Amino acid sequence: MTTAPARILITGASGCVGQYTTAWLLEHSDAELLLWLRDPSKLSAIPLDHPRIKLLVGDLRETDRFATDLGSVNRVIHTATAWGDPERAQQVNVVAVKRMLSLLDPDKLEQVVYFSTASILNRDLQPLPQALAYGTEYIQTKAQCLKDLEHHPLAERIVAVFPTLVFGGRIDGSSRFPTSYLTEGLAEASKWLWLARWLRADASFHFIHAADIAAICGSLATTPHQRNPEPGQGPVRRIVMGQKAISVNEAVATLCRWRGVARTPGIPLWPWLIEGLIRVLPIEVNDWDRFSIRQRHFIHNPVTQPERFQLTSHGPDLETVLEDSGLPRRGQT
Repeated sequence: MTTAPARILITGASGCVGQYTTAWLLEHSDAELLLWLRDPSKLSAIPLDHPRIKLLVGDLRETDRFATDLGSVNRVIHTATAWGDPERAQQVNVVAVKRMLSLLDPDKLEQVVYFSTASILNRDLQPLPQALAYGTEYIQTKAQCLKDLEHHPLAERIVAVFPTLVFGGRIDGSSRFPTSYLTEGLAEASKWLWLARWLRADASFHFIHAADIAAICGSLATTPHQRNPEPGQGPVRRIVMGQKAISVNEAVATLCRWRGVARTPGIPLWPWLIEGLIRVLPIEVNDWDRFSIRQRHFIHNPVTQPERFQLTSHGPDLETVLEDSGLPRRGQT
């Protein structure tokens, strides 16, 4: 007796991560894919007529329209999110998530991969109290949703993934995949290297390519789900996705080499100096910005790459990511 292919729902399917993930699953699985999105014309990397794809066209707040489809899925990869408008962020990032989960059939559902953001976790992958206290509407709603999911009846079937800074696509739009906001910003950032080369900052961060996010989530969605094996966590498994930490100084130095800009000894950007500049310059900062300035090192342990799942990273270091992005090197046009 043969087993029917799994049915996997992917929300936010037209986004950068959504399309990389869909493409990975088309290549590495035989699953039927339900793609929930608002605008099918944005599917640049996915064939609309693929026999294993069904489109669910609508806003995430229109959950009940797709109740029958939701009740048929075995796995969910929930990438959809909202920011900017506080009311919409609350409705999409909290209310709609709960409603979607309520429409899943617990007799069929095996796993939910829920996308959050690494910004709401501390170094040890524990929730940051500051995220709920004075984060932006995006940060606060993500922190609230994670808190609620820990007590949800489906908590043991949920894997919360926390992307760090996400690269993807190409700066000139020539990739079949959408360009991430971070990759889009590389060209603009390069224009400021003449200033950045003079500065030094005691800060560090992780990054990850959307292709590596897709590999991690694809692996999770195509292997047997298990209860959370991570120490020190609740029923919801937490996975921060990123390559090894890199300092801001290392990142600037790499960009300078890439663009052929000479690096200087530099002036340290101490926190007190940054605070002084904020006071004298026309710069608006909120409470979350001030917390981020004090925090400086947005690093996590453990941090997960595809190698954890016996896969190979697409963007293991910044040089590879820059090459993939299409940012011209010195001597290129």
